[in-house]
Amino acid sequence: MPKVVAASAGPSRLGRGRRVATSLAEINVVPLVDVMLVLLIIFMVTAPMIQRGVDVKLPVTSRASQIEGERIFLTVPLAYRQSHIVYLGDEPIHTEILKERIRQKMETAKQKQVYLRGDGGVQFQDLMDVFSELQKAGVETIGIVTRMPGER
Repeated sequence: MPKVVAASAGPSRLGRGRRVATSLAEINVVPLVDVMLVLLIIFMVTAPMIQRGVDVKLPVTSRASQIEGERIFLTVPLAYRQSHIVYLGDEPIHTEILKERIRQKMETAKQKQVYLRGDGGVQFQDLMDVFSELQKAGVETIGIVTRMPGER
């Protein structure tokens, strides 16, 4: 709505009694778009750096093959002997509740397979303890994940 302002009695405005001034109610969106694009670029660059998995040094074998399709991965880290914590995907789980969590995952899976990734420094007995827990949970096939020589 225009504002009505009384005219000042200056020498240049003697003939006009009233003046109508309009307020500028428009928002300039160009700086807003510039800032949003810069933020978008910053988040696109930093997002891949934030995502990180569990550090495991897989044992090396000469006959490793790629795994296809959606699989359940269970990772046994080097600190398993002290903490008794394994990773189901990226989720840390204590071995006491591992059997129940695997059973829940296997309800919807048509193939009852779990792929076991163990750090190269994990003792064989620790892997066998996890192996037996998986068998108690009803897993039919347990694959051990390795890497090819020279692969990171």
